[in-house]
Amino acid sequence: MSDISVMTEIADIEKASAKEQFILYWGDMGGQWGVNRSVAQIHALLYLSTAPLNAEQISAELGIARSNVSNSLKELVGWRLIQRVPVAGDRREHFVAELDVWEMALLIAKGRKEREIDPAIRAIDVCVNQAETEPDLSPVILNRMQDMQGFLTTADRWSEQMLSVPKSKLSMLMKMGDKVLSLLKVGNKKTE
Repeated sequence: MSDISVMTEIADIEKASAKEQFILYWGDMGGQWGVNRSVAQIHALLYLSTAPLNAEQISAELGIARSNVSNSLKELVGWRLIQRVPVAGDRREHFVAELDVWEMALLIAKGRKEREIDPAIRAIDVCVNQAETEPDLSPVILNRMQDMQGFLTTADRWSEQMLSVPKSKLSMLMKMGDKVLSLLKVGNKKTE
């Protein structure tokens, strides 16, 4: 077991192993995306792990308090990014991460949609419905609310369609980036 303890406090990252750097960077990126750093680091550790790990092992490897590990594991299980697995001869819970990066990305996208986009759409719908009944409200304000509602509805419909595309086709679509842009006549060429 490497000494990653006090992961969030390594001062000289160049001296860290590639595994330690990956976990540190993943934790930092998680923080930038609104995910608790410990949650992201635990996810990275489990993603890189070649064997299931229990909470004590995770705590020791990352230097994170056991209670923080337990809460973080619950969150990751809730996102379905990790799962519990039995280990013969050990009654403790062990965990493994989803290893398919496409599946991982889809799970994160679906989770974020459910937790962030869907509530935003419902809130904007309430505001627009109320605005439509207020005769003194400026038509400019109503129009701007309706524009936002239309945008969110369109983006939601598009994301639903993208989430239903098979992973192999989605990968192929993403790899075609420049070709898709040229087909749509956007990018370096003049646009409308």
